[in-house]
Amino acid sequence: MSEPFIHESSYVDDGAQIGQDTNVWHFCHIMPDTRIGQRCNIGQNVLVASGVTIGDNVKIQNNVSLYTGVVIEDDVFLGPSMVFTNVINPRSHVSRRNEYRKTLVKRGATIGANATILCGTTLGQYAFVGAGAVVTKDVPDHALVFGNPSHLRGWMCQCGVKLPLSPGPEEESAACTDCGHRYKKSGQTVTLEEAS
Repeated sequence: MSEPFIHESSYVDDGAQIGQDTNVWHFCHIMPDTRIGQRCNIGQNVLVASGVTIGDNVKIQNNVSLYTGVVIEDDVFLGPSMVFTNVINPRSHVSRRNEYRKTLVKRGATIGANATILCGTTLGQYAFVGAGAVVTKDVPDHALVFGNPSHLRGWMCQCGVKLPLSPGPEEESAACTDCGHRYKKSGQTVTLEEAS
């Protein structure tokens, strides 16, 4: 393991913690009281605000701002120019710093380019948010959502391939056509049955 790489054009404030083998590329700002894990890749022009926590092996593409209240677990992918918010009803002339809402992105989730995540939501493990989606409510584990506002459109394997399961309430089980992992669906809950 090696020390993190910080590009000379980026700013890392005192009190920020950055794990080994993490790369911080051009024109980023990492503010105090942030924790960034190991083996992360932080693309160009990324802001990580105070109080943000980022797990291990997270990929953050260009032009993403992670505001106070955002928690990112391990193995998450944040697509280019996707957006987090941290206040539900902002006004320029009203201070709402004591009203920041927590947004949790669980292990293995993917958020596509230009998606918007409304503050206070939780994205489940291995959830997949399509490009341009506007997420206004919690997303279950393994769910595929897209649209404005986003709706459940299907289910995703840990490997990132769409599962042959319906978005409806039927009880089903199916194997991933790519990696062979088997999943069981009951209502809006999808769980891994067995690994191939």
